[in-house]
Amino acid sequence: MLPAVFIGHGSPMNAIEDNSFTQGWRKFADKLPPLKGILVISAHWETEGTFITASKKPETIHDFYGFPKELYDVPYPAIGSPELALKIRSIVSSVNVGFDHDRGLDHGTWSVLMKMFPKPIVPILQLSLDINMSFEQHLTLGKQLRPLREKGILIIGSGNIVHNLRLMRPGQPFPFALEFDKYVKDNLLFRDEKALIDLPARLAEKAMPTSEHYLPLLYAFGASDGEKPEFFNEEFFMCSLSMACVSFQKP
Repeated sequence: MLPAVFIGHGSPMNAIEDNSFTQGWRKFADKLPPLKGILVISAHWETEGTFITASKKPETIHDFYGFPKELYDVPYPAIGSPELALKIRSIVSSVNVGFDHDRGLDHGTWSVLMKMFPKPIVPILQLSLDINMSFEQHLTLGKQLRPLREKGILIIGSGNIVHNLRLMRPGQPFPFALEFDKYVKDNLLFRDEKALIDLPARLAEKAMPTSEHYLPLLYAFGASDGEKPEFFNEEFFMCSLSMACVSFQKP
């Protein structure tokens, strides 16, 4: 059974850099068995309702600004699969999943995958984040995706456990960032769903002023099957961005 994994994706510049983060992603990917497809839940696709990409050739979306031209010129020649989109929709019972035939892959997906799988040969799809759903509903949807792991589909949540861009600066991580990062990791180890949903407000309001970068973690955790989490890339970037990644995989 394939793992479910959460990737701390950080800056889109990782797409054109070779650093400890990108090396960690590639090392993880190199250990995987052959895949039949990839489903990504990215922080950068928020919708009203739940949607899945259903185009045969999803475009590379450069959904950022203020970066070098080199980054905007990067293509990621992914392939999609309307057939796989239909199969994924068929296993979800808690919400109606709509098809989006025009949506491509945002940087929360392609900037990571181009390091993990430089030459994509299996279908890559994205599932959106419904802004009207509760944390518990997102977790429930993640649980319903679990059978995909047995069918050769790699489930990836892409975001950041700690994500506060307004406070980014050189230096050591803020105390609140370290505390929230530890809180989340501890409760992943304890598999405490309630603690992962009912976050301590005094920490969460600083560690993640908005929730979209945290929610993909709930999908990866929900898609897990009682496995102990394995952490990698446990570093901070610019004081207030946790790059931690979490894999759930059977021994």
